[in-house]
Amino acid sequence: MNKVWLIIQREYLSRVQKKSFLLATLLTPLIFPAIIGLFLWIALEDMDKPSLRIIEVVDENNLFFIESSEQYAFSFSNTSLDDAKAMVQNGERYGLLYIPVIDLTKPSGFTFFTMQSPSMGITSFVEASLKRRIKEQRLYEAGFDPKILESYRTKVSVQNITLDKKGEEKISSATVNYVIGFITGILIYLFIFLYGNQIMQGVIEEKSSRIVEILISSLKPFQLMLGKIAGIGAVGLTQFSIWVLLITGLSSIVTGYFGQKMPQQELMELQLDSTGQSLDNPSEFVEIIQVIQGIDFVSIILLFTFYFLAGYLLYGALFAAIGSAVDSPSEAQQFVFPITIPLIISYMGLFVFVLNDPESQVSFWLSIIPLTSPIAMMGRVSFGVPWWELLLSMTLLIGGFLSTTWLAGKIYRIGILTHGTKVSYKTLWRWLRSSH
Repeated sequence: MNKVWLIIQREYLSRVQKKSFLLATLLTPLIFPAIIGLFLWIALEDMDKPSLRIIEVVDENNLFFIESSEQYAFSFSNTSLDDAKAMVQNGERYGLLYIPVIDLTKPSGFTFFTMQSPSMGITSFVEASLKRRIKEQRLYEAGFDPKILESYRTKVSVQNITLDKKGEEKISSATVNYVIGFITGILIYLFIFLYGNQIMQGVIEEKSSRIVEILISSLKPFQLMLGKIAGIGAVGLTQFSIWVLLITGLSSIVTGYFGQKMPQQELMELQLDSTGQSLDNPSEFVEIIQVIQGIDFVSIILLFTFYFLAGYLLYGALFAAIGSAVDSPSEAQQFVFPITIPLIISYMGLFVFVLNDPESQVSFWLSIIPLTSPIAMMGRVSFGVPWWELLLSMTLLIGGFLSTTWLAGKIYRIGILTHGTKVSYKTLWRWLRSSH
């Protein structure tokens, strides 16, 4: 065990002390605050210098009126269609909305002329305004007063409350659960890909330089593989922890500089402002606070740490085995693809199945199978998962890690000292069946 610990220290210190590691660790977190600062600066500049875009409306029905907004103003006149087009071409108008004579039961023929392709925002705004005006006119012609009908409209929002077997109630939000599952699942996916490849590259480099032959003389190949996996994993955790701290701190400084507030600061202030309000009829902001307070962050963090590490160790052993079997990164590509297929499946399944329906059969099996469970299960955790499913998933993942480590160890033991041999899947199978 002492020898494995020495390998872990060697892998950890040799990478942490590199200038490239320090630069990547310290400079990468600057990207996100810089992007936030850039967008905030642009947004504030736009607010200080608002540019009103004027849209000419040619309505042959003399029926449609579209209310102007802060960004777009609609001009109504008796200008001809050709003259209005010329105004757009000369830059006097941003766009031209042409409304021909239409049948209100089957409206068609609306045309929007611009010099450049319009944004989805203005297109949706115009379409919604036309639909509303057509609806009002049809109601009016049918003998109904649209204003009276509008007064009867009521906005309805459904509050989600989950019940446990003890009868305790907890406010939940599908949006918040979706965001938590999305972030945690993607982080595990990126971590496995990034540091799994580092393991493979590290093994190939040591094998090519023959350093591994010196190391093998004093410890077993299996010990070397475990030490390398654990050491690089520790580097990843260190880098990830520093990124979280720096990105959070620097983002707070940048948003504060522009007079904005981080989401957690706004929630704290909202919580203070909501003191004394009745929770039986919570406002929108108080409900958000209740949803966040109802999330068991301790359990989510602990489960994230488990799946984060177990998933990395499972795939790390496979990447190490590939690195030991080949002599160059180009040779490794044919073996990397089959390993990445389960990762890609779990990544796609996270969006297509898990986050949309955490209780579906596909979501269940994706979160149980060891090769896909690290990503898929984190997508389900925030929605609530029965304890027996969690226990089954974690047990199978531990079993999967031990199995892949054992199989990878057999390949590593032979492949790490093999040079100049063209390795194929048949060769790997022969190494796996070998008892020596």
